[in-house]
Amino acid sequence: MYVLDANVFISAYRGYYSFEVAPSFWNSLINLADQSKICSIDRIQDEIINPNEDNPDPLQMWTSENFRDYFEKSDALDVLQNYSRIQQWAIDNPQFTDAAKDEFARNADAWLIAYAMTKGNTLVTHEAYNPDVKKRILIPVVCRVFGVAYVDTFEMLKDLQVQF
Repeated sequence: MYVLDANVFISAYRGYYSFEVAPSFWNSLINLADQSKICSIDRIQDEIINPNEDNPDPLQMWTSENFRDYFEKSDALDVLQNYSRIQQWAIDNPQFTDAAKDEFARNADAWLIAYAMTKGNTLVTHEAYNPDVKKRILIPVVCRVFGVAYVDTFEMLKDLQVQF
């Protein structure tokens, strides 16, 4: 199974797979989720849906109406234990700035990695591996440290043999 980062939804919506240009992309996400091939987690749902609850944008509405059932809970004990390991690694790592560590503690990234690690899933993100970044803790860097597989959206679609 593939676990999707928020940037998979956001980048598609804002760019290459907007609702007007590629409705088949969005239908494919629903079909893949129905087949238990993709999901995301509750904390990613919060990042997508909650920013403008009073004035939702089309992505927030689509997610709320079409993908709500495919955001898995991330509060299981084994996920929490892996989350703790990941956060401790980040805290102890002198490479990253305090601001990077604070941001990593506040956002959903560590939860997403912990969920994928616990379930043996492949994480899907648009972040690129760059081990030299100090001002941000990138998902691919953490994935490599903890042995979590990751790909971008295009690799996932190719692997799942999705055609539009």
